[in-house]
Amino acid sequence: MSNSLSVEEFARRADAWGATLTREKIEFALYHWPSWARPAQLPPKGDWTNWLLIGGRGSGKTRAGAEWVKALALGKDWASPAKVSPIALVSETQAQARAVMLEGVSGLLAVHDNEDRPNFDRGRGELVWPNGSMARIFGAGEPDSLRGHQFAAAWCDELAKWPRAEAAWDMLQFGLRLGEHPRQLVTTTPRPIALLKRLRAEAGTVVTHMTTEENKDFLAPDFLARIVARYQGSVLGRQELLGEFVEDDPDALWRRADFDRGRLFDLPELGRIVVSVDPPVTSHERSDGCGIIVAGRAGERALVIEDLTLRPAPLLDWARRAVAAFHRHRADAIVAEVNQGGELVANLIAQVDAKVPVKQVRASRGKWLRAEPVAALYGRGLVSHFGALPELEDEMCAFGRDGIARGSPDRVDALVWAITELMLGREGTPRVR
Repeated sequence: MSNSLSVEEFARRADAWGATLTREKIEFALYHWPSWARPAQLPPKGDWTNWLLIGGRGSGKTRAGAEWVKALALGKDWASPAKVSPIALVSETQAQARAVMLEGVSGLLAVHDNEDRPNFDRGRGELVWPNGSMARIFGAGEPDSLRGHQFAAAWCDELAKWPRAEAAWDMLQFGLRLGEHPRQLVTTTPRPIALLKRLRAEAGTVVTHMTTEENKDFLAPDFLARIVARYQGSVLGRQELLGEFVEDDPDALWRRADFDRGRLFDLPELGRIVVSVDPPVTSHERSDGCGIIVAGRAGERALVIEDLTLRPAPLLDWARRAVAAFHRHRADAIVAEVNQGGELVANLIAQVDAKVPVKQVRASRGKWLRAEPVAALYGRGLVSHFGALPELEDEMCAFGRDGIARGSPDRVDALVWAITELMLGREGTPRVR
């Protein structure tokens, strides 16, 4: 329903805005896209070849694509000085192209008034406008179907989902050879596929970003409340709602897919719960933070419940936060690394609450070696995250043999101690219940 209104709905909203509009003015405004599109939905200025419109679900990408193609076909001056034809319309499959790009609620057939609406020949897969402009639909799963055709423009929808993306893209480029300045628009929710990353970096590419939230006026009232509450901050939410490129470091121990595959949104009954602390050595403004992770065990699995890492981390502040988490979650102990803090760590916690049990742990191996068996548990599906823990997950997916590029991996260190305490023996072997 992105950016799609009937004349009646537009009139109702105009009344709510306090505007008095005749039906003729309403119809003009409704079909004059630049008068009510968001800036990100209009083609960029300047001399570009590829317009990469990256957005979350329901952000208005399809409507922007349909309006751009319509403007090219009709020669609207905000998009082209003269009509542009023929135009390629490429989606994951021909059926998807027809269902979304043409016949969808924000598709090409919905954005025209009766006078300019094109006719769709289903048999030929062709869209023909009253002025003679033509567009044809293609499925990226059959790259050779693009062979032999030539175009003056193209709209590529959901490129990140194309089954044979590289081959289909190459065939399309060979066909973009008509007119003064062949251009193409890519509307997609991002995924870190090689083609999309390469296209984003190419000279001649202009990138526009949109989020689902920006289009909230045209979405079902409870959609954002329901979906955002479930996915906000998660890898999937950042990709599908915020339109972010979320990539893995090939040298890191963790992969983002491991988190979303096992993520829980309902807290199960837990056995043992610990609050793990990786304290800073110093307490000045530029010191490392204090990693604080709450985790529990449910049967043969561990669950990371909360990331309470504090940056910067004044001594008593992190101790108070850890103790508060201990009581809130009814934990069994605070697990604290004491390699560099010695008895200071236990003493600080005792100053806040002397009754809280503290298990002191010392690192005898490097961070990578300690983290490897924990990462292996994730790979086996034995560790889950409760809800979204974006900052922890970002740090985990940036953690390589040399740590992380900037700062100290406080969150990872605390996580490793927590999962080791719950699931592993001293040498990183699985702990038998």
